[in-house]
Amino acid sequence: MFVIVGLGNPGKTYEGTLHNTGFGTIDLLAGKFGIDVNKNKCKALVGEGIIGSKKAVLCKPQTFMNLSGESVVQLLNWYKCEDNELLVIYDDIDLPAGKLRFRAKGSAGTHNGMENIVDLTGKTEFPRLRVGIGRPPEWMDLADYVLSKPTAENKKLIDEGMVKAVEAVEKYLNEGLDAVRMFVGK
Repeated sequence: MFVIVGLGNPGKTYEGTLHNTGFGTIDLLAGKFGIDVNKNKCKALVGEGIIGSKKAVLCKPQTFMNLSGESVVQLLNWYKCEDNELLVIYDDIDLPAGKLRFRAKGSAGTHNGMENIVDLTGKTEFPRLRVGIGRPPEWMDLADYVLSKPTAENKKLIDEGMVKAVEAVEKYLNEGLDAVRMFVGK
C-alpha cells in the first residue's frame, strides 16, 4: 500500500494558502480517483482507494505543518509501508510557482514540515514531490507569505502545477521512478 501524504495546515483559516499546496494536491487526487479523504486516523484525514493498479491511502495530517512528522510516524506504523511506498507532497519556495521537483530521497531543505518528518522518522530515503510556490517579495516575512493566498497569476501557475503533480503521482505509482523523473524533468 502506498501512503501519499500532502502537507498543509488544517482548518478554514488556512484553506487555499500557499502552505496548503500539498493538501490541494491530495484533494485533486481524491477527486480524480474517487477517494473520500474523510476518516480520522493517525492524526490525519485519510482515504483508501486505487490509483491506476495500486492500492493507496491519501493523507492530510491534522497536526499543523510543523508537527507533520507525528502523523507520518503513525501512518508508517499503521500501514507498514516500505520507504519507497511513502510519498510526501509539499510546497517549495525555492521553485518558481507551479514548477515540480521529484526526488527519491534527500534532506528536508528549509521546509519545517519535512524537517519534522525527517527528524521523527529518522529517514531521508523516501520520495517527495515538491510544488513550487515562488519566493516572497523582499518586504514580506516568509511565514506571512506561506500562510497567505497566492496572487491571481501565481494561483493559476500553482493550480497547473498541482494538476501536473497528480499526473506525476499516478506515473510514480504505476510506472516507477524513471517514468516520473522523465515526466517532471530536472
